[in-house]
Amino acid sequence: MASRFVDRAVIHLAAGNGGNGCASVHREKFKPLGGPDGGNGGHGGDVVLVVDPGVHTLLDFHFRPHARGGNGKQGQGSHRNGAAGETLELRVPDGTVVLTEDGEVLADLVGEGTRFVAAKGGRGGLGNAALASRSRKAPGFALLGEPGEERTLVLELRSVADVGLLGFPSAGKSSLISVLSAAKPKIADYPFTTLVPNLGVVSAGDTVFTMADVPGLIPGASEGRGLGLDFLRHIERCAVLVHVVDCATYEPGRDPVSDVDALEDELARYTPVLGGDLASRPRVVVLNKIDVPEAAELAEMVRPDLEARGLRVFEVSTATHAGLRELTYALGQIVEEHRAAQPPPTPAKVVVTPKAVDDGGFTVEPDPDEPGGFVVRGAKPERWVRQTNFANDEAVGYLADRLYRLGVEKELARKGAEPGCPVTIDGVTFDWEPSTPGVVSALAGRGSDPRLEDRSRMTAAERKKARRLRREGVPDTEAPDSEGDETEDADE
Repeated sequence: MASRFVDRAVIHLAAGNGGNGCASVHREKFKPLGGPDGGNGGHGGDVVLVVDPGVHTLLDFHFRPHARGGNGKQGQGSHRNGAAGETLELRVPDGTVVLTEDGEVLADLVGEGTRFVAAKGGRGGLGNAALASRSRKAPGFALLGEPGEERTLVLELRSVADVGLLGFPSAGKSSLISVLSAAKPKIADYPFTTLVPNLGVVSAGDTVFTMADVPGLIPGASEGRGLGLDFLRHIERCAVLVHVVDCATYEPGRDPVSDVDALEDELARYTPVLGGDLASRPRVVVLNKIDVPEAAELAEMVRPDLEARGLRVFEVSTATHAGLRELTYALGQIVEEHRAAQPPPTPAKVVVTPKAVDDGGFTVEPDPDEPGGFVVRGAKPERWVRQTNFANDEAVGYLADRLYRLGVEKELARKGAEPGCPVTIDGVTFDWEPSTPGVVSALAGRGSDPRLEDRSRMTAAERKKARRLRREGVPDTEAPDSEGDETEDADE
């Protein structure tokens, strides 16, 4: 039967897209020029990782690595905003570390209820009601919703344990954790019986601590041999490391001292991702299987050499339970000392980094793929481009006004941009034509409103003349043109 324990998974996340804003004009009988009333689009749903103590493995992400948040709804007329997308919460085990594909640690999730926003949902676009201003009283456009963030992350489970058991295969680690706690790992007399880490809870008087048993280490594990190196991440949080040594082995070239040296060498080759140094952790050596007479004699012989290195040594037998009480209370004391030495938990500080006075929020660089072209990068201009509907001339003009106020045109001119040169922002290329205040840019429709060109509505003078003609019974076909009527009215 295949193991159902998974402690590493690669997940592909996509947050929800923001809803588009609505471009609407209020229409009601006897209320002409009702004004814009388009609502804003809803924000896209985030993808959030939440620590759940009821989850003990990353198995679900192994079979379902793709997850997506809900999309925001589009805004509607009558100032109705779109609904926000549903936030997707993914349950992860306590001790999960979130990394990028390059190995950068983004979050260390420890403690029930700890949350991490793995992918941020896109913001909803503004409706034309929110875009109205003193100079643009009736915008005929709305902003598009932003796409949600897409990320590929690596989840690694690093068990939250106080004591870590290390040793060669069949050294008795699983037997030790089974008699000290209620854990029931698989125990057999062949190498690599332990294929996944086992956790157990141990009580030593008033002290309660957790113990982790990882697969056995063998020489050359740092080069990929065996299984243990793949699971050493589970002892990175341990306060004390216990070397379990088999004193009853009959393998040639094996003895307790050489086993301890081999284990220390493999630990020295391992670099914890969470920082720190495993070599600085307290060590305890357990000489196991002293119920065998030859093993008891060997343990008594090598004990002085190990203690001369500053190591605490315990002779135990998981079969007769000899020495287990002393070992348990010694480990509890070390764990208590470690906990007392830790600084008291403090709430996370909010660090506010002020923006430099001369930081415009964007950069202008030569385009390596287009001779004579430029590329504009920055959070604001890239977001503005994503929000723009390029099928609407007024929306394009609004984008040009925003870029001008941000200082993009001034920076392009300073970099030596010539009129007509290609300028790329977030994958969209423009033919740049400089503009000055009060001069319309060459970008099509900048600041224009095609609705103002519609002269189908009659003026007040035309309506007055039409009423006078109807009273006089003059047919519409014989009515003079409006210019003559206005002149005639003015003469009267």
